[in-house]
Amino acid sequence: MRSILVTGGTRGIGEAIATAFQAQGDRVTVTGLDQSEIVSFQQRHPQIDAKMLDVANPSMIAEVVACLDELHVLVNCAGMLLREQREHHPEEFARVVDVNLNGTMRVATACKDRLASTRGCVVNIASMLTFFGSPYVPAYSASKGGVAQLTKSLAIAWAPLGIRVNAIAPGWIKTPMTEPLYTDPVRSESILQRTPMGRWGTPDDLTGAVQFLCSPAAAFITGVVLPVDGGYCITG
Repeated sequence: MRSILVTGGTRGIGEAIATAFQAQGDRVTVTGLDQSEIVSFQQRHPQIDAKMLDVANPSMIAEVVACLDELHVLVNCAGMLLREQREHHPEEFARVVDVNLNGTMRVATACKDRLASTRGCVVNIASMLTFFGSPYVPAYSASKGGVAQLTKSLAIAWAPLGIRVNAIAPGWIKTPMTEPLYTDPVRSESILQRTPMGRWGTPDDLTGAVQFLCSPAAAFITGVVLPVDGGYCITG
């Protein structure tokens, strides 16, 4: 039985990834920022441990990692974005980058020794905005571009330790974060017209890619950023 840690795992993409691992027999711990979300998550999934974590807080990260006897897989899914042009303000820009990019690095570094002892792996959550700019969420886009380069850099640095580091880049996925878009008929239709598969993705569409990257079938794969986007990126 493997030990899995999924940050930002109490809802949306993280929840789907966590429950997919649990369904195949792994021991899973998720983290969330909001206590009410954690309570709700544990009501839905009482077999999965859930802990409070702000990935901008190094002491909280250390406490969570210290609770893990061993660790085989880390999925860095904690992230945020700000709408209504807020990311164009330098202070808000810095906050988003601190969570999405610096937070990924903080957690990965804190887990490094445990992952090395199991020759484990990391999957970071990038985005299609890793590859494209956005006039609406520049901090989110910049942070996810950084996640791609961090993934490649750690893959090289940690390969001698036996740790593989990869990322997935989700496309347009129906989550609480994207609800303002998929419920807007005009915005949603423009997205669907550019997506060759002609539909919004769901969090469950991402779980197979993550499980593959964490499996023996991917033993010689490290440093990749795998789009899971219904073909959106190839139409750009």
